Amino acid sequence: MVTQAFFLDITERKLAEAALYEEKERAQITLSSIADGVVVTDQHGVVTSINPKAEVLTGWRIEDARGQPVSQVLSITDEGTHLPISGIIDKCLHKSQPVELAGTTVLNRRNGESNAVEFSIAPMRDRSGKSNGAVIVIHDVSEARKMAEEMQFLATHDTLTGLVNRGEFERRLNEAIQSAESSDIQYALCYLDLDRFKVVNDTAGHVAGDELLIQLTALLKSKVRNSDTLARLGGDEFGVLLHSCPLEKASEIAETIRRLVKEFRFVWEGKSFEIGASIGVIAITAQSGELKEILSAVDTACYLAKEQGRNRIHIFRPGDEEIARRHGEMELTHRIRRAIKEDRFTLWQQPLQPLNETLQHIKACEIFVRMLDDQDQIVYPSVFIPAAERYQLMPEVDRWVIKAMFNAIQEGRLLNDTQSYCFINLSGQSLGDHDLLQLIIDHLNTVSVAPERICFEITETAAIANLAHAINFVTVLESRGCCFALDDFGSGLSSFAYLKNLAVDFIKIDGHFIRDMVHNPVDRTMVEAISKIGHVMGIQTIGEFVEDTATRDALKLAGVDYAQGNGIAKPKPL
Repeated sequence: MVTQAFFLDITERKLAEAALYEEKERAQITLSSIADGVVVTDQHGVVTSINPKAEVLTGWRIEDARGQPVSQVLSITDEGTHLPISGIIDKCLHKSQPVELAGTTVLNRRNGESNAVEFSIAPMRDRSGKSNGAVIVIHDVSEARKMAEEMQFLATHDTLTGLVNRGEFERRLNEAIQSAESSDIQYALCYLDLDRFKVVNDTAGHVAGDELLIQLTALLKSKVRNSDTLARLGGDEFGVLLHSCPLEKASEIAETIRRLVKEFRFVWEGKSFEIGASIGVIAITAQSGELKEILSAVDTACYLAKEQGRNRIHIFRPGDEEIARRHGEMELTHRIRRAIKEDRFTLWQQPLQPLNETLQHIKACEIFVRMLDDQDQIVYPSVFIPAAERYQLMPEVDRWVIKAMFNAIQEGRLLNDTQSYCFINLSGQSLGDHDLLQLIIDHLNTVSVAPERICFEITETAAIANLAHAINFVTVLESRGCCFALDDFGSGLSSFAYLKNLAVDFIKIDGHFIRDMVHNPVDRTMVEAISKIGHVMGIQTIGEFVEDTATRDALKLAGVDYAQGNGIAKPKPL
């Protein structure tokens, strides 16, 4: 009996099997670890495998998904239309071509939740090149989409209130203008400027001011329709674009908003603040003009509402004389800018008369500015100052005056006597101008005159409206030796209270009390009270608008230290 033995070397097969196993494990680990979802189907579109990320995105566990039609596992809809998207995997399998879906695709989870996704579908082929399945890669773009939406929101909305910002508001307003020109739809625009908001900011701080705006925004939203646009246009300015709204209805809405703001009480750290709203209203029609013209007109209407007493509405109508006057002011601003550039201002002076015997050796004067027109005729401050203040030109005018004053001192035309003093006005807008403050300091360092002989005047209303800036301005220059006077004192409701916050050297009593004090006992008593309190605080007093000897004598009897006015001496060129 013969026995034959055959030996088969299977080393290569074992090695191949091991290599195949390792490759399979590597692929499985890779699929499990990648951040995208992966779904694998056979040539009939039946799921054969999904990775863990796909389980999360679809809501299907691998054991439940395997053997299911891919359309059952992947429920896809269009984000815009919400309609199902079907047939894309069949297209990939039949045409053996890759397919991509991006942009507005939504994958609906098994539990009803959804994610914004991007799909990439690629066919698998056997050795002969025939399609035998597909690999579907699902990229979750929910976070990226959320970030993009947040970025878009931040670009078009105010970060504090969440309202539409100026840029987006103007874009929508432009659309309304175009719509009004091409259809019969009526629009209206309301422009709101809060009254006394700065008082809250200056007395309670910017955190309180921000909280006030947030609370007020919630109230305003309650009075605005979904079809309308409410926007924050600036610090304390709001805009309301009213859709399909005639002017009469817009004025009613504006009045509702005005009352709402007026009745609103803001409480901060136990203190209650009352504000108001001045509102300009304009109709948007086919004849309204361009965006710039509409915004200019409604802004002017809002300013007129504020100028006429605040907490009121001014409706723009074609032919409005007040609006025309404001446009005249805008023309005047061009002349002011040209006067600054071409040095077409001059300085004038008016002396103050000491009333106290101990002050007779003092020689004091107030410096005024006049503008020259194209014919070298004098333009008085009452004409150009309102326009300069309205269009934020006063810091430039003040800068010219400061330079001219110090030049006059250097040339010996001013303060050429050791007992002389000069008073010079500063606008409220200049109190927060750090460049102007530095300009004054630089000049003080170069002129050979004692700083205490220069007295800067700020009006009481400007000081109250810009209290923090005013305190800083006064503190810095007083540390250099300069003096300060509070002009138009008594015009505010809390004059004496603010004296404790502002370390001033002089009080210039408001002319309203001076003019009739000879015949009006109430005015005379007010002047006496201001003089007494001033002296108690170590502050000298000045009576303005003195037109006759009787008024001057009455001021002397009231204990006022100085008198100023045309009855003492008229202003003259420096």
